[in-house]
Amino acid sequence: MSAIDVKGLTKCYGGKPVVDRVSLRVDEGEIVGFLGPNGSGKTTTIRMICGLLTPDAGSGTVLGHDVIRDSLRIKTQVGYMTQRFSFYEDLTIAENLTFVARLYRLHPVASEVDRTLNALGLAPRRDQLAGTLSGGWKQRLALAACIMHAPKLLLLDEPTAGVDPKARRDFWDEIHHLAADGLTVLVSTHYMDEAERCHRIGYISNGKMIATGTVDQVVRDSGLSTFVVRGQNLERIAESLAKLPGIEQVAPFGNSLHVVGTDQTALNKAMASLEAESGIRVSPGETSLEDVFIKFMSASNNKNSVVENQSPKDTGNRNGNTGGPARG
Repeated sequence: MSAIDVKGLTKCYGGKPVVDRVSLRVDEGEIVGFLGPNGSGKTTTIRMICGLLTPDAGSGTVLGHDVIRDSLRIKTQVGYMTQRFSFYEDLTIAENLTFVARLYRLHPVASEVDRTLNALGLAPRRDQLAGTLSGGWKQRLALAACIMHAPKLLLLDEPTAGVDPKARRDFWDEIHHLAADGLTVLVSTHYMDEAERCHRIGYISNGKMIATGTVDQVVRDSGLSTFVVRGQNLERIAESLAKLPGIEQVAPFGNSLHVVGTDQTALNKAMASLEAESGIRVSPGETSLEDVFIKFMSASNNKNSVVENQSPKDTGNRNGNTGGPARG
């Protein structure tokens, strides 16, 4: 069964579509990555899915509930972790979780808080003020608050932004552990290594879903080919390559250049002429998800961009919470 099955979701602000007929399916127990540049419509889509925004058009179900008529039911079964942390920084970890437990009417409160603290490895820090936590521990607290009411669906909006690599890996290990127990996860991210840890990914640009599938499928369907160039004077070579037809990306990686393009004939011609130079070695390379991401971003930059951060939904995001209660 599908935890999320929506079709044609649309949301407009000022007459402009921020989300334009987006369709998305996420199966139960699946981890799906949601990719796209800033302002592409990711957050607005997530907020429609979890019932915080009403779509202007579209239909579908979330956890079996109608995405338009049953928003209240959806909210009780979803854990939503937004981009910014705004728990009460002058309360301890345990006090914050106690507050969340009471919001969800969990009983007995003390037992539920202890269970959550132990499950997320927060028990040794239970009496530490939230405001003194590092980024990684704040994210762990936010995740604890999101899952303590045992939701069936977890929505994560760039949950590891600004978090160090060790904390990011620990966070993702926990996400996979939760998914193995049956939790469904939709997560937006800009990190390609995180996207590669998802079962499937979707890419949204200018409010439109333009690619979906496994990482291998999305890379394959991009039509990109990659070559690796090694040798001397790579900076000069990079400048000359960028001017040649058929070459869409030239990026330095250590002591080599990655050269990427979709026109295989033109790309082969450029590489053949380069190989004729003394001391230059050219070999086929593997196209990465980052290469595909850059291609999609370049295409979107050539179109009229929908600036998502000018829409009213961001008022809640900037003053809102990362899985925690909004003040006021």
